[in-house]
Amino acid sequence: MLGPVLLAASRSDRMHRLVSRAPVTRPVVDRFIAGDSLPEALEAVQALAAQGIEVTLDHLGEDITDADQARRNRDAYLTLLEALGGEGLGGRAEVSVKLSAFGQSLPGGHDLALAGARRVCEAAAAIGTTVTLDMEDHTTVDSTLAILAELRRDFPQTGAVLQAYLLRTEDDARALAVEGSRVRLVKGAYKEPASVAYQSKRDVDLAYARCLRILMAGDGYPMIGSHDPRMIELAVRLAERYGRSVRTYEFQMLYGIRAAEQHRLAAEGRRVRAYVPYGADWYGYFMRRLAERPANLAFFLRSFTTRH
Repeated sequence: MLGPVLLAASRSDRMHRLVSRAPVTRPVVDRFIAGDSLPEALEAVQALAAQGIEVTLDHLGEDITDADQARRNRDAYLTLLEALGGEGLGGRAEVSVKLSAFGQSLPGGHDLALAGARRVCEAAAAIGTTVTLDMEDHTTVDSTLAILAELRRDFPQTGAVLQAYLLRTEDDARALAVEGSRVRLVKGAYKEPASVAYQSKRDVDLAYARCLRILMAGDGYPMIGSHDPRMIELAVRLAERYGRSVRTYEFQMLYGIRAAEQHRLAAEGRRVRAYVPYGADWYGYFMRRLAERPANLAFFLRSFTTRH
């Protein structure tokens, strides 16, 4: 199976060196990751903001093994938010947090991740922006939603991510389609068993459409995380059906993917946000994404070859 091989490669120093030094690697990485450093990330935010596109920033650093790493990841977000505030970008950029990077999977990790996320929410609120909790594999969903509920008591704009391919997500969407609730809906990129997730593309697409209808009909703030033209068109039709203005929902797409579509939607006056990952840990991030679902490889390469 290719998945375990890629996952093993993500932890291999030798493979890291080989992949990092390959001439073809850096152009692909630069296409989808804003850079290794905070100044490079800020430059990407400023460039996108000038084009009318907002940003959610992801500091790469999940898959940790101890609490010290969790605290370093938390501190990286605090530094990021301080920099965003200093540049006056709080109104244009929010941050996305993977709770695994804050220690969620460690012993006692739920409380550790909650404490770290709370500090980040405090820093985000201080500069007038928000935090969205990324969703990871199905074993973390209950913990992530519980942390979301705790954070929303003090920071009600804290966002959630739902993955349409999980069988449970329609119920989760109904629970979160309430006033003040920000929900990013994605199809899902992790390799999950049939006991918890739809397996065929058709079933996943149908599930996404059902969840999208729930969110657009509700009282929350849907964030449509999709590059699929059909889902984008459906979201526009649903917004019209339910009388939503263009400021009551937004489209979200990955940095470097379908840039022309992002610009088209923004030119129509729609709210568009790019998901921008950055950090020196790009190798592990990239390989783990491939390991979760090797078909992602074809998606990334297809996007790269059609960049123009």
